[in-house]
Amino acid sequence: MVHAVILPMLLGFTIFMTGMKLMELALHRWAGPYLKAVLERSTRTPLHGLITGTATTAVLQSSTAVTVITIGLVNARLLTFPRTLGIVLGTNIGTCLTTELIGLNLNQLAIPMMALSFVGWVASVLLWEASPRRSERQPEPAWLVPLRYGSVAVFGFSLLMLGMTVMQSIAPAIEKTALFTWFIDKSASSPLWGIIAGAVLSAAVHSSAAVIAMMMGLAAFGALPVELGIASVLGANIGTCFTALLASIGGTAAGQFVAWSHVALNVGGTLLFLPLIGELTAVSAFITASPGSQVAHAQTIFNLVCSLLAFPLCYLPVWKRKSAPPGSPPAESEAA
Repeated sequence: MVHAVILPMLLGFTIFMTGMKLMELALHRWAGPYLKAVLERSTRTPLHGLITGTATTAVLQSSTAVTVITIGLVNARLLTFPRTLGIVLGTNIGTCLTTELIGLNLNQLAIPMMALSFVGWVASVLLWEASPRRSERQPEPAWLVPLRYGSVAVFGFSLLMLGMTVMQSIAPAIEKTALFTWFIDKSASSPLWGIIAGAVLSAAVHSSAAVIAMMMGLAAFGALPVELGIASVLGANIGTCFTALLASIGGTAAGQFVAWSHVALNVGGTLLFLPLIGELTAVSAFITASPGSQVAHAQTIFNLVCSLLAFPLCYLPVWKRKSAPPGSPPAESEAA
């Protein structure tokens, strides 16, 4: 079992997480300098916040990163809590891009993409080294930034695809283990087992996308029922709140409100969809016949519906009283 399951799983997961973090780092270095300014200027209303949260999360490929940055801005009193409500909803929508890309089954393109991205990165280095401005210790020209960090991001995505391929290769071996058989039997009696597994794994690795990708891989090879994979997706959305809660510890009350609103959104959404997992599975199956893609689509449907249902709550008058820092005069409504 060690050689057939554990070592390949650890290898595939390590490659996957390396690719994800490399992609996240490259995109953060590329767009990060503008992120705080965007969040500060583009959250005047909940709708602006929703759009901004969706876009920034899709660009950075990390809802956790955007949420943690938002908590930091609130703690620093650069943003008020009501202006973050739309961002929180948007991060859940934007994070679906990663799983949808994985669901496209681009594994066969991983090596060519890796080669092209490496060539692009080398070209950006050579162009910068040959630039006459290099000797003057000036920042690299703006036109080189997309080439350099874009190449690194594509390289990271290629690693992510390779990690998925490795993790998928052990599905037949996992299917034969006693522990997996026990888990499947327990899950047949209640989808709560899948939700708990997804939440615990996501909290442990600080990445819902990684957990959902594993479930997609197992579902693609028939080792995991799609319905159980979708239950794990709901749990993974709860587990991803753990990092935001950690980031809010020791911060202001408003910063803690941001983290707990994230928890409320995902726990509330899971409770809403718990009796509807069968229907969610049917809708996903109607969209595509691929089991792995069905799990990805279920994640997208879940996050879209939850965010859109919660969106009107952002306009409740109660948030007006929380719109100004303590000691300052009451602010006018920002939800106009």
